[in-house]
Amino acid sequence: MNAANKRPYAPAASPGQTPAPATLRKSLKNRHIQLIALGGAIGTGLFYGSSESIALAGPSILLAYLVGGLAIFMIVRALSEMSVEDPRAGAFSYYATRYWSKRAGFVSGWNYWFNYILVSMVELSVVGSFVNYWFPAIPQWVSAAVFLVVIAAANLLGVSKFGEFEFWFAIIKIVAVVAMIAGGLAVLAAGLPTDSGIRASFANWFALDGGFLPNGLMQHTSDGQWTGLLMALCVVMFSFGGTELIGITAGETEDPRTTIPKATNGIIWRILVFYIGALGVIMAVVPWNTIDGKTSPFVQIFDSVGVHAAAGILNFVCLTAVMSVYNSGLYANSRMLYSLARQGNAPEILGRLSFHGVPVAGVLASAAVTALAVVVVFLWPAFAFNYLMSIATIAGVINWSMIMVTEIHFRRHVAAGDGPGELAGLTGDEALGRIQFKLPLARVMPYIVLAFLALVVVLMCFSSSYRIAVIAGVIWLAILLAAYQATQARGK
Repeated sequence: MNAANKRPYAPAASPGQTPAPATLRKSLKNRHIQLIALGGAIGTGLFYGSSESIALAGPSILLAYLVGGLAIFMIVRALSEMSVEDPRAGAFSYYATRYWSKRAGFVSGWNYWFNYILVSMVELSVVGSFVNYWFPAIPQWVSAAVFLVVIAAANLLGVSKFGEFEFWFAIIKIVAVVAMIAGGLAVLAAGLPTDSGIRASFANWFALDGGFLPNGLMQHTSDGQWTGLLMALCVVMFSFGGTELIGITAGETEDPRTTIPKATNGIIWRILVFYIGALGVIMAVVPWNTIDGKTSPFVQIFDSVGVHAAAGILNFVCLTAVMSVYNSGLYANSRMLYSLARQGNAPEILGRLSFHGVPVAGVLASAAVTALAVVVVFLWPAFAFNYLMSIATIAGVINWSMIMVTEIHFRRHVAAGDGPGELAGLTGDEALGRIQFKLPLARVMPYIVLAFLALVVVLMCFSSSYRIAVIAGVIWLAILLAAYQATQARGK
């Protein structure tokens, strides 16, 4: 076993100091996990970003979401396989350290932490624009500061409060999408004409501008850009960011062996309903070639149903989605810092827990860095969005790839008799057969998913807006590896 794993999981308290709780509180209930997992699939990327993917691939975007969704499902299944047998805070960072190497745990944990810092940064920077829809006189930085403080305070109260916030945030987003689907199906059932004069029908998937696959698999346009089904995968894959939060919650779940498999298996139908179902209905009611990104496709379909307050409704839903992303991001980041500290890959203070079982230093440190990042966005918006978010984009691919590689190492440890819990001491096929929640086709699936992720990176190189992300990803990995070597050298 890696020497780092011999480190006690809870640090000793200083003389005279009341010892912090040794473990996180297992306060997340089944309903919390189900709604956290459900809401994690719904964000501003779906409400606004879907117009970009539709423009690239037309109705065939449904296939892109299906293929990308299957890949994400396998990634979360791989993570859940480990989480059910060995539920820990920090999830994949802990598993990378335990079953791969301390270097891998360092890279995985800090990569994920910084990824969510960047995502939170951008989400908080746009929260002011949603508030200004109703209250234009309020400065955007004030809105960002208020929401940052409120969400940070909620996270400091304990994991059960985080769970309640996410539960209700998810309910609002789900109701909005279901209402849109129901309204769209009502329009389709009545066969009503749209504003364009084209009657609402599922036949619109095939009857308009080149049919179901209007831009082919990949097509070079006259303005030098690439479009098509394959290029749409670059946009689609990053809509699924956050689904791996299921693994992060395992260390604070009342019954991870029951709730984690249930939440994970639900990913497939969530993708079918909230992505494929929602966009399928939208493109049946609103001709796909009229979705230009100037307004959300969800606004357009609400308008076609006759709900002309659609912009206001969607503004509220998107404000909720932004708060949800930051709430999840702060939770995930604080637990990741906690795990990194326990591994010896971060300052020890980040691994201490409050009376409520909260890694307070991790919450405050993540909130403070996010606040600084938001200032950067307000001062240099072009720099922030063009460069920093490129790193966040590729960081997702790095994270997913490391989860799959870690799963390969996990199974090797289990087969060698070094598995966790009830698997310890068992070897070979007997040990592998005792894994409760197995990754389907586990001998080959990690390699299939890794090949798919490699394809996505190659496709990103064809896009001027994503090419910078690939370059940034290489630089970012080099920085992380150099930082690890520096910490090891300092520790000797």
